[in-house]
Amino acid sequence: MRAERLIAVLLLLQTRERITVAEVARELEVSPRTARRDLEALGMAGVPVYSSAGRGGGWSLVGGARTDLSGLTVDEAKDLFLAAGPSAAGAPGAQTALRKLLAALPAQLRRGAEAASAAVVVDAATWGRTSPPEPPFLADLRRAVLDQRQVVLGYTGREGEQSSRPVSPLGLVVKSGVWYLLAGTAAGVRTFRVGRVTAVMPTDDAVLRPEGFDLAAAWQESSAAVEARRGQVRVSGSADPELLPVLRARLGRRLTVGGADADGWVPVEVAGPSVGMLVSELAGYGARFVVVGPAEARARLAEVAAELVQLYGDQGTEVPAG
Repeated sequence: MRAERLIAVLLLLQTRERITVAEVARELEVSPRTARRDLEALGMAGVPVYSSAGRGGGWSLVGGARTDLSGLTVDEAKDLFLAAGPSAAGAPGAQTALRKLLAALPAQLRRGAEAASAAVVVDAATWGRTSPPEPPFLADLRRAVLDQRQVVLGYTGREGEQSSRPVSPLGLVVKSGVWYLLAGTAAGVRTFRVGRVTAVMPTDDAVLRPEGFDLAAAWQESSAAVEARRGQVRVSGSADPELLPVLRARLGRRLTVGGADADGWVPVEVAGPSVGMLVSELAGYGARFVVVGPAEARARLAEVAAELVQLYGDQGTEVPAG
């Protein structure tokens, strides 16, 4: 701890022409007495540091700032703060660490780093919605991942079933504002939605990490499996070509487009987790999207159409109460 503090004091001296004991104490969150002892210790260790008394006095390095102990280049400092700035927005500890590192950088690095840290803002909310709140047990899982310790995880499954099991937290992923935990279990690496975690009980057992485990690769495999499940049901139809830009924007990779027919309409196929969900998505396009199959989808659309005619067909229909 003392060695780290002395390095921090030296970095401060290198980035400023002169610094006072009070400024060192404030920057490092230590007492003025400790700050003075650290400054004196640098001198006794052979660092060319000297003090000047009186108004405008303080401590300085002979010859001024000469070495960047962080080892960062100008471009590396910019890239670091460009990437770390948005991700540190919700983590006070990370913000404090970045501020300390920024203060310790030489002036030529600090200017670019300051600009980079303020260049990007990440808004996790989709249009029309507020940012999702942080899941209750996210901080506990972060700590378990960093400490590389197993935990007993309480969890609620998709169907509402409750479970509790020991897992080895391997990493966390956030996608569209939703957090996921990748963890080793008795059945292999599994993905858990952090919002469904009901308890995290730390243990003294070290994480059992699969040989060659790569978080990014494991997440790609997991998300591909989810996408496959989400696309198990397919609805085919014919779309007005002017509707295609809207369909592509809303459906993304779930949409497959064929070549236009003689009338100019385009055969399409839409994938989804269920016929019901697909019908809900496609019904709003009315006559601009004609569903061809399966028969269940056409029957469900007919039911929706009948309900709408019954509700809105008679202009004199009263609005249902409550």
